Amino acid sequence: MNDTDEPEVEMDISAGQKMLSAVSGSLLTSLLVTPLDVVRVRLQSQPQTSNTPISRPSSNFTNLPPNIGVTACCREVFWVNNTSPFCIATNPSSTATLATLNPSISSTSSSAADCAVDETRRRNFSSTLDGLRKIARHEGPTSLWRGLSPTLVMSIPANVIYFTGYDSLRSNPQSPVHNYIPDAYAPLIAGSIARVAAASVISPIEMFRTRMQAATSGSGTGVFAETLTGLRTMVHSQGYTSLWRGLTLTMWRDVPFSGIYWWGYEAVRDRLTDIRHPPHSRRDSRSKSRDSGNHTSTFVDSFVAGATSGAIASVITTPFDVGKTRQQVLHHEPAKVASTALRPEEQSMPRFIYHIWKEEGMTGLFRGWVPRMLKVAPACAIMISSYEVGKKMAKRMNEKKRDDAQG
Repeated sequence: MNDTDEPEVEMDISAGQKMLSAVSGSLLTSLLVTPLDVVRVRLQSQPQTSNTPISRPSSNFTNLPPNIGVTACCREVFWVNNTSPFCIATNPSSTATLATLNPSISSTSSSAADCAVDETRRRNFSSTLDGLRKIARHEGPTSLWRGLSPTLVMSIPANVIYFTGYDSLRSNPQSPVHNYIPDAYAPLIAGSIARVAAASVISPIEMFRTRMQAATSGSGTGVFAETLTGLRTMVHSQGYTSLWRGLTLTMWRDVPFSGIYWWGYEAVRDRLTDIRHPPHSRRDSRSKSRDSGNHTSTFVDSFVAGATSGAIASVITTPFDVGKTRQQVLHHEPAKVASTALRPEEQSMPRFIYHIWKEEGMTGLFRGWVPRMLKVAPACAIMISSYEVGKKMAKRMNEKKRDDAQG
């Protein structure tokens, strides 16, 4: 380890000040990127669209009650279990109409069919912008921030553990990472360890948030109560360990993400420091050169480095994010027929990822990578720049207090 690359030991910043910097970054990041996270969850959890032609309805739908309304018809008749990806009203090549199913609803057949088609289009998103537009139009703009409360409850302690843990592992003289790991690999190891600790603590809260964001009906306290009831039912039937379902996939996503992110962040930040302060023209280490800069340079360098490394890491780990999302939004309904076969979402992580690849190809594995990247890149940039600027402000304040005390 040479003098140029050795990180500076940050003894002038207390743990409380680092935590406060992490909290401020968490609040700002959550407010700005939650809408993109909602769209990401919806895209990844929506059923795979089928290209199979619409078939003639089953004979089970021939005895419909005469007073069934258009809305009820759409939700209970045209949608089997409310998850079918297409309308099953009639076959377009057939002359059959709703009247042939039940003459008593012939007067509303056209409206009901239109309702079913609209429902199909509303529930399926083709892109990030399409998802933002449809959610805002059909569920209200506030639905884009659905899950913000659990997001804040989750992100604040997670980021406090994550960022302060990383700093301690990197700069504390007693840290084994600081003492024994070469500096080229220290960000990879420190970031991975910090993420394991943070993810283990907040996994149940993340499951609650994911299910809340995946809900496509209702709003406000109704969705909150419904999600809470679903989790209680799951805990009652499967035990408290079910709250950590998806933790393995979360680790597969977040641990390599964190290693790649911090590795890339430190590399990009070092390169920006070299551009701003060329090695041949400086006598101090990179960390001291960073510290000598003003708040603006700190913000710009950390913002660019965070966005770049966050975007790359998010794309690489998207398949594990898809698997984690689908596993966590799985609704455990009572089986009508006893079976020992596991659903794909209940299989081990490698088998589930392989199942997605086999059934949907690379498109399925990387579904939602655009909203994920659009969410992660600015989130990483905002979080790390807020954290770095907050630390620099705290250090300057501590130095001023010390100088005043000595003077």
